[in-house]
Amino acid sequence: MRATPALRLQATRALRLQATKPLRGGQHPDPKNGVYMGWWGDFGSQPQKGIVTYTLSPNRYDPLAGIVKNAVFNTYRRTKHQILYWLPPLVLAYFLMDWAVEQNDYLNSKPGRAATAAEE
Repeated sequence: MRATPALRLQATRALRLQATKPLRGGQHPDPKNGVYMGWWGDFGSQPQKGIVTYTLSPNRYDPLAGIVKNAVFNTYRRTKHQILYWLPPLVLAYFLMDWAVEQNDYLNSKPGRAATAAEE
């Protein structure tokens, strides 16, 4: 006799339930497997004791404490580490633009037009 798909499914479910029985400690109903494992910390074990957590209320601390001092020193530190990446191209671009403006002024002046007219 060959096993039908329904019989195989039923056997698979039975084996799965037997294999996972020790893991399912919760007492919550689950429509698929019959028992719901529970959310994190709700696995059916004893609750943990002796854990103390200390927190500070958001309105009890100063969120802007040290902002001016940190801003100054942090800006200095970051600039010191990055200045060689952006300062040389900035200086080069400044001098190139200065030269281009002077060249443009010269070429559009009377002596510049005369010099370029003589070349043509």
